[in-house]
Amino acid sequence: MKPEKRRRFLKKATLVAGALGAGATWMNFETYFQAPMKTVFLWEKGSVNDQATEESERPRLDLYFPEQQHATHQKLIIICPGGGYYKLAEEKEGKKFAELFTEQGWVAAVLFYRHREHKHPAPFTDACRAIRMMRAQASEYNIDPDKIALMGFSAGGHLAASVGTQPHLYLDPMDDLAGKVSSRPDRLILAYPVISFKEFVHKGSVQNLLGDKVSDESLLLQLSNNRQVDSNTPATFLFHTADDPSVDVQNSLLFAQACLQHKVSVALHIYPKGPHGVGLGLQYPELKGWSEVLLKWIREW
Repeated sequence: MKPEKRRRFLKKATLVAGALGAGATWMNFETYFQAPMKTVFLWEKGSVNDQATEESERPRLDLYFPEQQHATHQKLIIICPGGGYYKLAEEKEGKKFAELFTEQGWVAAVLFYRHREHKHPAPFTDACRAIRMMRAQASEYNIDPDKIALMGFSAGGHLAASVGTQPHLYLDPMDDLAGKVSSRPDRLILAYPVISFKEFVHKGSVQNLLGDKVSDESLLLQLSNNRQVDSNTPATFLFHTADDPSVDVQNSLLFAQACLQHKVSVALHIYPKGPHGVGLGLQYPELKGWSEVLLKWIREW
């Protein structure tokens, strides 16, 4: 990132972080972040798992583009916000990172996937559909179809890891691109992710995703993504704090260990202290450098 752009971004982000410390909310500061330049709905004709009636509830991608002079065959990062499969932290785990990435000259997309009353495999099919659509329309959006990263936070990290390790787990019969266009991401970025549904479990995510199937042993094993890593799993970046009180850091360790066992490239970054859901972490001096480490990893791709 050019120095002047980095200063501009950090100034905006620091203003938000400082105001939050005074008890404000992220929604008060939407004007500090650019609006999406295009919204793409995933299911024009609906999905077999889609009962959403309000347009605001429809699965979609909010696309953000870099300045025109940079937009030639660029990387795309699709971002899955966290929220325990109950809500979406679209501001701090979506829009802020979209702006960070577009400042680098990359295309970014925030995925509004189904959650809460929409159980598995609805979120999974949304994420797969998003990747297929962007890959199929790569030339339209000036992106490289072979450089699509899937990023996820917390439960969104579970979703991203599920798609990254098992892109063919479920094919929605209403997805006209299924079987024609790959839904496998080329890179995974997992920030304090839920990984396992068997060990070190985040019970809220399991309950919200599975509903009345929460005791289905085969499904719990299938959705424990550390058990699904193989040699085809994309290179992965992991970020976690050692004392995360909500999602045990062991989730990231399990995934990293599985990657090493299958000779998958993995970058594991664990910071000693920090709460869950830190986003960019600018309000935590010991964490605010993690995004620079991530940007360096993406640049070298």
